[in-house]
Amino acid sequence: MNFAAQTAQGVMLVDFWAPWCGPCRRQGPIVEQVAEQLGAAAKIAKVNVDEAPKTAQKFGIESIPTLIVFKDGKPVKQFEGLTQAADLVAAIKAAQ
Repeated sequence: MNFAAQTAQGVMLVDFWAPWCGPCRRQGPIVEQVAEQLGAAAKIAKVNVDEAPKTAQKFGIESIPTLIVFKDGKPVKQFEGLTQAADLVAAIKAAQ
């Protein structure tokens, strides 16, 4: 995906993760739950840091999972570590 184009408009939650990361595997179902809860209100994306190291580096990702809420291409809220659905939903709604 073209990261800049995807995040350019509206609100998007991006989950920076890797398949070898245990907490990332636990975060995955939580992100899916957020996507189901919000429907079309926000876009959700996952970025594998091993496959997109330049994107991860651009946003200073040093530990995973890291989740960032973008609004019109700019990061507005960042979470590091396992994050609960309610916190993610609240951040997304606050950005809308």
